[in-house]
Amino acid sequence: MDPRGFPTSLPEFQRVFPDDGACARYLESLRWPIGFTCPKCGRHGEPYRFSARPGVLRCRSCQANISLTASTVMEKSQSPLSTWFWGAYLISTQTPGQSALQFQRQLEIKRYEKAFIMLHKLRAGMVRPERDGIGGEHPVEVDECLLGGRTRGEGRGVHHKTTVIGAVEVRMRNDADVRAAKYRQEHEGGVPLKKLVYAGRLRLRVVDGRGTSNLETFILENVVNGTTVRTDGWPGYEGVPGLGYTHKPLVLGGDHDKTEAHLPMIHLVFSNLKTWILGTHHGVSQQHLQAYLNEYVFRFNRRFYPMTAFNSILGLASHIEAPTYAGLYSGKWVHPAG
Repeated sequence: MDPRGFPTSLPEFQRVFPDDGACARYLESLRWPIGFTCPKCGRHGEPYRFSARPGVLRCRSCQANISLTASTVMEKSQSPLSTWFWGAYLISTQTPGQSALQFQRQLEIKRYEKAFIMLHKLRAGMVRPERDGIGGEHPVEVDECLLGGRTRGEGRGVHHKTTVIGAVEVRMRNDADVRAAKYRQEHEGGVPLKKLVYAGRLRLRVVDGRGTSNLETFILENVVNGTTVRTDGWPGYEGVPGLGYTHKPLVLGGDHDKTEAHLPMIHLVFSNLKTWILGTHHGVSQQHLQAYLNEYVFRFNRRFYPMTAFNSILGLASHIEAPTYAGLYSGKWVHPAG
């Protein structure tokens, strides 16, 4: 285990969560860290427990039955708690994530649709509505890309791709001076920026297009005011200085060298994102794309601490209402993740 007591391997995970009872105790500790408090009458104290129903507690004062999964992404689910915990472990600790088909097979879920819905509900636990803005002391690269929507026989330039806007922090490496010196010894010319920096926190959002309103709203809602914002020369970014940011645009004109020098991190993010969507999920529909972006952002922002992501999913999920069946399939339940 790691120093915080979290299992770091499959055998350890199985020892910590051997059955539904152990999962229920863990979930209870997340919801009531200082002890059970009845949400009905407010009484604080030890509740009645049922060996046959580990996910239910009964208040000794008002006799109300309290479900441990109420107001979580697991609410009203007929699946065992242990299945949810294994699912959260798989989706949070495996670097490329899980497709619904893999999820179904590994957890022995009979119906594909059930596995698909469980995965999306776990993704709801990856959303942090009160997330902080990114940037501040770190510059932020902002750009857009197109995902999906391949067409054939509809004419040149016609597509049904979805526009995704992204923003990523550019942080200086602690050993930047050492890296720069080594690079100068091995190469001629200046040291490329991407050799000295790494990507910090990321934000991604599906937008209707590259209009000024979409771009400015995204920046205002995700980037700390006063941050240095780097973009390409698209006219939609011309109003950024007036929003309270230091704007550094550059007309790239498709020049690879300029792109590598000015926007290296966000283009690397988009490249890896496209590879992940095609490689793990073999493409996704537009209506569910934001949910997959949420997963990618969640995993990316916790990539240096992969084993703590499981705890984050269940901790966040304990304060998020589960999407309904209708909401899930409408694609309207998702919000950008932090």
